[in-house]
Amino acid sequence: MAEEQNGAAANAEAPNVQFAMQRIYLKDLSFETPMGAEVFRKEWKPQVNQELNTKTSKIDEDLYEVALTLTITVKLEDEAAFLVEVQQAGLFTVKGLEGQQLAQVLNTACPQILFPYAREVVDSAVTKGSFPALMLPPINFDALFAAALAQAQSQAEGAQEEKSEA
Repeated sequence: MAEEQNGAAANAEAPNVQFAMQRIYLKDLSFETPMGAEVFRKEWKPQVNQELNTKTSKIDEDLYEVALTLTITVKLEDEAAFLVEVQQAGLFTVKGLEGQQLAQVLNTACPQILFPYAREVVDSAVTKGSFPALMLPPINFDALFAAALAQAQSQAEGAQEEKSEA
């Protein structure tokens, strides 16, 4: 019985954490074929470059918009065959988290949910542009977030050392 009371006390002290996806939507899409029809006359040996970015905006007290931007540039012989940029966004309710925990959810869990939608839009746009399907590999957003934190910490420590030496 003492264990039940301790468990109840622990639950009463635990914050009420809530995470819910409200909506996923395509915010922006751009597709370009700078070489025009000439691209189809060249041998298809593409060089693919992928850029990734996330942006978070607080909409309401517990409501956040997270936008995942994927920019894919495919080159043939140093010329752009096509460029596709997708901004896939979502509205997420996040309650009971602050600081580092909130930042981690907004920068890892939310983009992880959005990525498959963005990947499908990229693939669809590329095939509609008459190019071979482009299946993007999965992304480990937890590892990216951890690397960004480590880099920020390293830069902060470097700035501290510079102030100490001055």
